[in-house]
Amino acid sequence: TDRKKLHTAPVGQVFRLRPFHVLVATGGGYAGYKKYEDYKLEQLEKRGIEVPVKLASEWEVALYKSVPTRLLSRAWGRLNQVELPTWLRKPVYSLYIWTFGVNMKEAAVEDLHHYRNLSEFFRRKLKPQARPVCCVHSVISPSDGKILNFGQVKNCEVEQVKGVTYSLESFLGPRISTEEVHFSQAPSGNSFQQQLVTKEGNELYHCVIYLAPGDYHCFHSPTDWTVSHRRHFPGSLMSVNPGVARWIKELFCHNERVVLTGDWKHGFFSLTAVGATNVGSIRIYFDQDLHTNSPSYSKGSYNDFSFISNNNKEGIPMRKGEHLGEFNLGSTIVLIFEAPKDFKFNLKAGQKIRFGEALGSL
Repeated sequence: TDRKKLHTAPVGQVFRLRPFHVLVATGGGYAGYKKYEDYKLEQLEKRGIEVPVKLASEWEVALYKSVPTRLLSRAWGRLNQVELPTWLRKPVYSLYIWTFGVNMKEAAVEDLHHYRNLSEFFRRKLKPQARPVCCVHSVISPSDGKILNFGQVKNCEVEQVKGVTYSLESFLGPRISTEEVHFSQAPSGNSFQQQLVTKEGNELYHCVIYLAPGDYHCFHSPTDWTVSHRRHFPGSLMSVNPGVARWIKELFCHNERVVLTGDWKHGFFSLTAVGATNVGSIRIYFDQDLHTNSPSYSKGSYNDFSFISNNNKEGIPMRKGEHLGEFNLGSTIVLIFEAPKDFKFNLKAGQKIRFGEALGSL
């Protein structure tokens, strides 16, 4: 008679799964599986075994994009800004250094206790002499990283890795007004690629640099040029490591990115910073109006900003090697520019490169 009444919910109600939870669990599990597959591919490449290209199907891309990477990246950004107790900084940063092979001897401040949070540690500066800027060649690497691909742009398609391409027009977006950027006065019937080339006899070239989590996360001006326009594409934040770049066609067109366009001595020049998982934060030092991975922007859109005004007819002049911006963790930089036909890259696909080293020469 003294027993208490227990009120229980129906079994179906207790174990009811919402579609959002199913998508997160399924998408996250599949992403983890792909990470393992990428690791196996990297081991095969190190042994010199050529890996055949196997592109993701539409449903696989849709499943991956269903993972709320933008939300997770914003949460990761908040976590990175939490100040760590002094006693905890060295163990946390040491684990990161060991995992990703960070060379702290190059850092301007080697004392790990100096960095109050992970964000400060990720964005650490280098000693001035750590990255000498090549004075001989006109185009240098804007960052540390790995060369994924490079070469001449053909048929309006750019290679993100060998055998996997993306559309040049989808990546850069529609033509900008000729009042803002000096595009050629080519007939509208010409291809998008031909419209970017401003000087007769020039060709369009590209170079893709992947920044790993252990790399120096700031990027610099790759040449002497003038930035006249910025285009921001809100988008997904899928991983951009070489394995995923080999798997998803037009990966860079899906992801959030900031496209800077302008001119150098040979004509059109552009630098694009591509976001990735946990790298929603892309900062351009001279552009205080830029806010990436913001909930106020919707995917599939883009917003433009011109640096040319009544008070500034030229744009933002950048010197070779000058500080340009930074990522919060690591990602990808894509250079697309025109140059004379005798321009030659001094690179090999897959090689490691450091900021300041030559990319190519005339």
